[in-house]
Amino acid sequence: EIERNLHDAMEVVRNVVYDPKLLPGGGATEMAVAMGLRRAGLKVEGVQQRPFLAVGEAMEVIPRTLAQNCGVSVIRIVTQLRAKHASACDAAEKSGVSQPCTWGINGTSGELVNMEDLGIWEPFSVKVQTIKTAIESACMILRIDDIVSGSKKSAR
Repeated sequence: EIERNLHDAMEVVRNVVYDPKLLPGGGATEMAVAMGLRRAGLKVEGVQQRPFLAVGEAMEVIPRTLAQNCGVSVIRIVTQLRAKHASACDAAEKSGVSQPCTWGINGTSGELVNMEDLGIWEPFSVKVQTIKTAIESACMILRIDDIVSGSKKSAR
């Protein structure tokens, strides 16, 4: 177990050395993406709006899971985190200056904290790969579902 953990830590260091971009942890990045997708979805009409809202909702799984693992009220904490990010987006729209919201969930206490102050960062490359893999998996499931539902129709 120790060997595996050491190997994982060395891979994280390698990723940061090759691509030194970092994102705030604690679900802050996922909540920021969710807020951006929700706001973009509200600008779209009709059926095209649904994918934006669905992916935005799915991005909140990470903060929700963090809150659940800490044993705090999931609904209360996620709602507070969503409000923090929404107010940051509103402030950025009013001022015209994009200021990233780095508020997330402290994985130990379950409190909302600024991840920049706490020093919790995640490699950009890992986060991007995770999101790409999740979207590719969802697309594959939709394709399989489409094939299965198509075969059921032709069997009739």
